Order: sequence, then structure tokens, then C-alpha cells
Amino acid sequence: MVREVAVAQNDAFARLVEEVARSQDRAAFIQLYDHYAPRLNAYLIRLGTPAGVAEELTQEVMVTLWRKAALFDRSKSSVGTWLFRIARNRRIDSLRRDRLGDLDPNEPSFQPQDNIDADEYLDAQVREARVRLALRELPEEQLRLVELAFFKSLSHSQIADETGLPLGTVKSRIRLAFTRLRRILEADSQVDVD
Repeated sequence: MVREVAVAQNDAFARLVEEVARSQDRAAFIQLYDHYAPRLNAYLIRLGTPAGVAEELTQEVMVTLWRKAALFDRSKSSVGTWLFRIARNRRIDSLRRDRLGDLDPNEPSFQPQDNIDADEYLDAQVREARVRLALRELPEEQLRLVELAFFKSLSHSQIADETGLPLGTVKSRIRLAFTRLRRILEADSQVDVD
């Protein structure tokens, strides 16, 4: 019996939405508004939406009903399910807008990057790849010192302390490594060494 009443009520509300869609029937809209607006507002407040925002979102949902009633399909959902889904989505959109509103538009990461010349970018990519290949040709004792100096940003004296090598040895091995790298890169036709 209760189910039959619910089905009849759903059919009645669906017919009202169809009347709004067909002829923008104001009386049908008022009936829908009177029934659903307080329920939508209470639903949004239960979800933690502040009362003023809940009221605005409820109004938006009802305006959506008025404007887009033709999108309602009774074979897919009841009027209540359709409207509560719209309310939920509007609330999510509102939360996203609020979160984005807290962001500083002057934040450097939001600023457009300077135009990068594609040729320069590709040249840099090629040069980086060729340098990595050239590094593989260094003897292990030189490669380790270059890595400490340039990838870990250690000074020559810090490298000497860490490796236990004399400072003069550290400096000469790094100098030898750079001389060797320069020769390898100068011989590489794909790298423009300036």
C-alpha cells in the first residue's frame, strides 16, 4: 500500500515536470517547488552546507528544473532522485569554487611561462642526453668526483673529506674529467659546444 502511494506520487511529480517542460506550466512548477525546495534545502544543510549557501543552491536547482525540465527522463529516475543529484552536484561545484577562491592568482605557478623556443628546447634535450653518454665514458674515480661536485653540490674540500683523497688529487681528477668530457663532446657532431 505504501509503495503504491509512493509510485503514484512519483508519477504525479513526473507529470508536473513534463508539464513544465512542455508548456512552462507555472502552477505545475509551484507545486514542485513547494514540495521539493524545503527538502533540498534540508538535505544540503545536512551535508554541512551553510544555511545561506544551501538556500542559494536550492534556488539554483529549482531554476535548473524550470529551464531543463525537458532533460528529465522518468524511465531513468524519479523526480526526487533527479533533483537531489543536481543539488549534490551543485554543492560539489560550490565547494570547488570556494577552494579555488582561496588560491592566490599571483602565485608564480599560475603565471604563464615565457614562450620557450622549440629549437632551443630540443637542442638542450639533445645536449643533456649526449652529456649523460659522455659521463659514462669517464673512469669510475673521475665520475664519482664529478657526481659529488655537481649532483650533490659538494665543494672540493668536502669531497676530499668524504672520499679521504688529498685535496690536490680531487682537484686534478675533476679537471681531468672536464678535459675528457670536453674532448668527447667536441667530437660529437650532435652537440654544439660553445
